[in-house]
Amino acid sequence: MSLFQKRYEENTALLHICKWVADICIMIVFAYAAILFTCERTTLNGNSMDTSIDSGDTVLINRMAYTIMKPSRFSVIAFELPNVKSSKVYVKRVIGLPGETVQIQNGKVYINGSPLPNDISDEIILTAGTVASPVTLAEDEYFVLGDRRNNSEDSRFASIGMVKREDIVGSVWLVSAPFDHIGFVK
Repeated sequence: MSLFQKRYEENTALLHICKWVADICIMIVFAYAAILFTCERTTLNGNSMDTSIDSGDTVLINRMAYTIMKPSRFSVIAFELPNVKSSKVYVKRVIGLPGETVQIQNGKVYINGSPLPNDISDEIILTAGTVASPVTLAEDEYFVLGDRRNNSEDSRFASIGMVKREDIVGSVWLVSAPFDHIGFVK
């Protein structure tokens, strides 16, 4: 009877290990599928977001983030330019929200006539571009800037302009490569 008992215990331990390995494999497949269907991956080319994301970093974009909610101030978004036959995805930070009036004067961003509160950058903006005079955003437009304000092609310039909600791909939420930069985007 002790031989039977010993084999039973060995088989039970082996069964627990197999179940544990199967559970891990199922979770990996589930996580991969969830990322595959809800996320997009892109690699940044340029230094405009250097305080948060470096040039050459690969980021994950949550395509489902704005299906129900709207981008909020200081969210990092990915967007495409309308009517441009390119696969390029731009990554910038939301500064102005729909319906707000945006202006850059004396090197600072003003929202509805007041300085932008809690701005993530204290850099003096040298080029005001199209918002040297007050510009009121439409109900589906966002004003975006790069974190490196003087090294960014963003909403201040006619080549980018205000970003329409329909052109937003999603929320940039994670740096996935290189290994030493992995982390959530602030």
